[in-house]
Amino acid sequence: MKFERSSGVLLHPTSLPGPYGIGEIGPEAWRFADFLQSAGQALWQILPLGPTSFGDSPYQSPSTFAGNPLWISFDLLIQDKLLTKSQLRDYPKFLAERVDFGPVITARMAVLKKVCANFERKASAGMRQDFEAFCRRNSAWLEDYALFAALKDAHDGRPWTEWAPELGQREPEALAAAREQYAGEMRDVRVIQFLFEQQWQCLRAYCAERGIRIVGDIPIFVAHDSADVWANPELFFLEPDGQPSVVAGVPPDYFSATGQLWGNPLYDWAAHKAQNYDWWVARMRRTFELVDIVRIDHFRGFEAYWEIPGEETTAINGRWVKGPDSDLFDVLLERLGPLPIIAEDLGVITPPVEALRDQYDFPGMRILQFAFGNDNRSAEFRPESYPAHCCVYTGTHDNDTTVGWFHSESGNGSTRTAEEIAAERKMILDYLGTDGREIHWDLIHLGARSNANTFVVPLQDLLGLGSEARMNVPGVAGGNWQWRFTWEQMTDPMRDRFAHVTRATGRMGGRG
Repeated sequence: MKFERSSGVLLHPTSLPGPYGIGEIGPEAWRFADFLQSAGQALWQILPLGPTSFGDSPYQSPSTFAGNPLWISFDLLIQDKLLTKSQLRDYPKFLAERVDFGPVITARMAVLKKVCANFERKASAGMRQDFEAFCRRNSAWLEDYALFAALKDAHDGRPWTEWAPELGQREPEALAAAREQYAGEMRDVRVIQFLFEQQWQCLRAYCAERGIRIVGDIPIFVAHDSADVWANPELFFLEPDGQPSVVAGVPPDYFSATGQLWGNPLYDWAAHKAQNYDWWVARMRRTFELVDIVRIDHFRGFEAYWEIPGEETTAINGRWVKGPDSDLFDVLLERLGPLPIIAEDLGVITPPVEALRDQYDFPGMRILQFAFGNDNRSAEFRPESYPAHCCVYTGTHDNDTTVGWFHSESGNGSTRTAEEIAAERKMILDYLGTDGREIHWDLIHLGARSNANTFVVPLQDLLGLGSEARMNVPGVAGGNWQWRFTWEQMTDPMRDRFAHVTRATGRMGGRG
């Protein structure tokens, strides 16, 4: 699909402001959509919207089909009379600038548990009917996820490979007994997913009314400790005890000299093909029920993926293995129709990967922070080489902020030496003809003026924030995904300047 000339902002809902410790998808999200509209933006890009688990990463979720319960708006629950202000009287105070995940999860889930306990009594008749319809419509994934979540709680959060063997191996009699034993807990999971769905669809409609499309994100692989793998073990390369025999990652790259060992189990693509890719069809259908455009993370893995033996501790000793290639996408398009997909084609990209991307007319990605280094792909990331059909970013969630990157030192989040950083900085300044005092605006102007139809800037770069606002450092287990903005940072001059750049570079479309 061809994308119209437009621009937008990358902001994960986790990073929205609000008094309850983490961003929510209620009034604060609506207010951000208003900001996007007033700045002439047409896109709001997010990261994967599933629940998170160990490490708090949206790319390691216990379900690729479910929504994140931490984002459910307490204000909207109060509005729907499912929660009272008095029930929040003793709610803890949290920092406004960062998410302290552990305490926030404990506090928020305690509130949601109260909401679930009173749902039947407090929900309107119409809401209860909508709930039952939601459960029927989503039963194919919701029932497995509800049981998985209930069993995980019953086993103190341990991975499914450490549960009672009859449950981990999904023996029918054991599952039937568990559904009866944990019926109440399973209903709570269904209620929470219903509440997320209601609020998310309200936000999506609010955005649509303002001409804003939501760009979602799905990782190519799923977490090992997930309902997806537990319920479909035949679709993954697993040992008899459920442990992955081979896992996903990438070879040594810009971010890490030892590569990235993601640890996700790899797909048995022959098994998927034998089922006519039903699981992938269901996954993509569900994703497009929630967002308007999908960025597929690690798109190159469909052509070939880096296979690492399950016992390895780094990604060095892996090998490239052929993926499903066009076979999967032919089925997806046949069964779902045209798909507005952005292909994340970063990393080790070969002509066959480019051919797969171009076969379906999926736009690829260009990162301005990659345009000034000494590797042989730098020139591809400079604007003069962009095709119209691509998406340009100042940086992504894995990059440092533009200000942090410009002032970076060796060893902090990249593999560059001090000499390489100095040479890169000189090239940036020479290329831009700038003194670097507003390097974030320099790159915003550069991306907006480019030939690329789609331009997306992380909110951190709009605000000119440094490394303290970085979202993620690949390969570092703790301290990621925590950044939040405050409304005091969202000044009228910044908004007006962004709107001016958008208008001047022909990205307003029909918005002014």
